[in-house]
Amino acid sequence: MLPTSMKSLRKNAARLACVTMVFCSALLTGCAGSSIKDASAASTPVQVRPDNIYVYTFDANPDQVKLDGGMMQKVKTQLEGSSAAQKQAADAAEVREQVANEIAHQLQSMGLRAIRSDITAPADQNVLLVQGSFNTIDSGNRRRRMLIGLGAGKSQVSSSVQILYKPAGGTPRLVQTFTANADSGKAPGMVETAGVGAAAGSIATSAAVGGGLHAVSETKRAGVSADAKRLADAVAKQIGEIGVNGGWLSTQHIKG
Repeated sequence: MLPTSMKSLRKNAARLACVTMVFCSALLTGCAGSSIKDASAASTPVQVRPDNIYVYTFDANPDQVKLDGGMMQKVKTQLEGSSAAQKQAADAAEVREQVANEIAHQLQSMGLRAIRSDITAPADQNVLLVQGSFNTIDSGNRRRRMLIGLGAGKSQVSSSVQILYKPAGGTPRLVQTFTANADSGKAPGMVETAGVGAAAGSIATSAAVGGGLHAVSETKRAGVSADAKRLADAVAKQIGEIGVNGGWLSTQHIKG
């Protein structure tokens, strides 16, 4: 039988491990992010008052897609019977659709009439046009993210975006250009967070806690799919800012 003091000590250690696990989970899932850079308005101010916003798929070249370089991912691709070129094309198509759909969805959530389209906007409407091209679609290396972290093996997506305004019966005019970026962040890997499980008293627990945290974290925050969503959300928010500055959208509709 263990002394009461020893039992209490173990219980406290277990509680500490649980609290630390929750804290680290929040830390790991919160490190990924997105940003808008190099925003530049047209040299001649454009008076914008859109009836609708048309969101187009951004241009992407499958050759620019960087696949996960890990051995497990290569084996998975081979087992699926697809070549690297086919996987690149599939990833490019998926990211293009995801970003366009998410931008439209976020704009709609702001109360705007956003239309996901790949056809020319009607000539008789005042429309805002959202166009762009991807600069980077990089899956990174999942194994390196989980084991090392701190930016090693990070996934990332970036794009150059153009916002244009076409008044009814007129021609499109540039409103703003900017670069949107999103990545999986610099969360620590399992090597860095092994001490979390050590607080519970064993190497086995350390591995279980560290592995569990990173499995959950990896699913939520990493990979080009998660990056694509973050990038699209940042683009939508930037368009919302244009609306606020132009007086056709209230600040309360823009999510923080």
